[in-house]
Amino acid sequence: MSETPATIASVASANSRSVVVAEAATPRGRRARIALRVLQVLIALFYGIASALPKLIAHPSAVESFDRIGWGSGAMYTIGALELSGAVALLVPLLQSMAATALSALMVGAFVVQMTVFHGENAATPLILIIPLALIAWARRGQNRELLRLVRRQA
Repeated sequence: MSETPATIASVASANSRSVVVAEAATPRGRRARIALRVLQVLIALFYGIASALPKLIAHPSAVESFDRIGWGSGAMYTIGALELSGAVALLVPLLQSMAATALSALMVGAFVVQMTVFHGENAATPLILIIPLALIAWARRGQNRELLRLVRRQA
């Protein structure tokens, strides 16, 4: 007796982990999983190289921006470190959803700064980045339960 994907999904609905396995077993699910992983790597590369690195090496453009905001080098290094941490965490399976959520919150702050200090110049960039981050956070939301279970066990 052969099983169809619908049969597998209905049997697997009793356990949410099984549903993920059943969806990933289909060619469409496998392609979606690969596309999501590629998106995570691209976003992580963007945050690590294009966003965090200039702040962490005190590139003149980053220094000028933070001076214009009035926050100075301490905030520049802190935000650079947060972006680099988020980029690395996007590649760690247990931390992916949390990292995407945290980077989204950082982008909300970046949007507010762009609108208030820079009068909307480049304000679309943080908004555009929130979209794939929200997708990653939603798609990997099951890992939040695993992370919470691990944290509670350690406490």
